[in-house]
Amino acid sequence: MTTTPAVEAIDLVKRFGETTAVDGVSFTVPQGSVLGLLGPNGAGKTTTVRMLTTLSVPTSGFARVAGYDVVEQPEEVRRSMGLTGQAATVDELLERFSLTDAADRIVKTYSGGMRRRLDLSTSLIAAPPVLFLDEPTTGLDPRSRNDLWEVLRGLVRDGTTLLLTTQYLEEADQLCNDIVVVDKGKVIAHGTPTQLKDQAGRASVVLTVTNHADLSRAEELIRSVGSEVYAEPAARRLTVPAEGLAEMSRIGAVIDEAGIPVDDLGLQRPSLDDVFLHLTGHRAEDEPLDESDDETQLEGANR
Repeated sequence: MTTTPAVEAIDLVKRFGETTAVDGVSFTVPQGSVLGLLGPNGAGKTTTVRMLTTLSVPTSGFARVAGYDVVEQPEEVRRSMGLTGQAATVDELLERFSLTDAADRIVKTYSGGMRRRLDLSTSLIAAPPVLFLDEPTTGLDPRSRNDLWEVLRGLVRDGTTLLLTTQYLEEADQLCNDIVVVDKGKVIAHGTPTQLKDQAGRASVVLTVTNHADLSRAEELIRSVGSEVYAEPAARRLTVPAEGLAEMSRIGAVIDEAGIPVDDLGLQRPSLDDVFLHLTGHRAEDEPLDESDDETQLEGANR
């Protein structure tokens, strides 16, 4: 039996005059899963979300949300989804989002984390099966961000499908089943976090010796068994490209037999930030966090 995807985009294109903001974007989001839409500023993320949520009409291609066509059945789409930032009456979901104690307070007195939870709760009043989140944790402190992540995980456990855009690659790693990376309006990568990390290079064994005086000897021992080594003397750290746990065990045994004390020994996979650098040529932190979307400005200029 085939299950209808919660979100489906096929060859979506959006042009503003001579500018193509989205150029043939395609992906599907299975029900009850989380898709992260990542990319540099101006990559087409916001325009894609606006088309999926009926706020912008595609130039070509088509999309469905909860099985409904975003152009032919916009009302059904809107009844089937929630979008953070939309206006709504707030008199429900306070307990679920830990806002009960603040229910009688004026919203302008809420902290940043409370406002984010309030924003999310307004999108869920009608219990939509699909929720679109645009930068859901921007500006939150680490504790508030972790709290909101737990809320989102709970929604997914209850069957909600999430599509989120984020500048925090850790957030995508924590929440997403699949990730679509877009750049210049096109999909340049699509896969699970692990699959994307594999594209960025091999894993590494990272060894930190206890005593700086042992660093050179440890480096020589590792090189003697045929491994390439990158040394960081100031950190007393050696990094060795590796395929997996077997290589880590082999290096650990060599160091242990030599009686060299270590502070840490572990296997480190490429991060999603490494993936971002590999795919786009720069790291995610080079992107400003207070993003004013180029796509939204383009759309406003062409109305």
